[in-house]
Amino acid sequence: MDVMTKEQRHDCMARIKGKNTKPEMIVRRFLWSHGFRYRINYSRLPGRPDLVLPKYRAVIMVNGCFWHGHDGCVYYRLPKSNVDYWRTKIENNKARDMRDREALAKMGWNVIQIWECQLLPKNRDAYLEGLLSLLDGLFLEAHGVKRYVEPEVEPLPYAADEEETYGK
Repeated sequence: MDVMTKEQRHDCMARIKGKNTKPEMIVRRFLWSHGFRYRINYSRLPGRPDLVLPKYRAVIMVNGCFWHGHDGCVYYRLPKSNVDYWRTKIENNKARDMRDREALAKMGWNVIQIWECQLLPKNRDAYLEGLLSLLDGLFLEAHGVKRYVEPEVEPLPYAADEEETYGK
């Protein structure tokens, strides 16, 4: 049973933002401070991704754990009232997210999905540093740069080394 009246619940839910959320702003500030430039809520792409980095051929979707049904997350649990409505709503959100990700991938975009729980203070620094290295790899890949890998070759002897004698 809900502790709020229907009007109070409506007012509360109406205040929930879909753009410029706290998790999204954390990612945006971090990327901007590291020199990344991006577009926000780009309407020409499926799903209006939160961040689009054209130079990296990447889109970043910052999802709230509740609204997008983050399975296995402690922040995602269905409300106890009006369960059928919420289950349907969240399943529809998940299906739409999947369609958008598939459409973006078919268009050649790299889709990065960030969950709200990954940006909690205890995880944030490590996760955002990982995002930097991921974007670095995408940049190199998008521009056809191959990373140099040192071949594994047995080292040649130096001139000062004693020469091995065979057959003695």
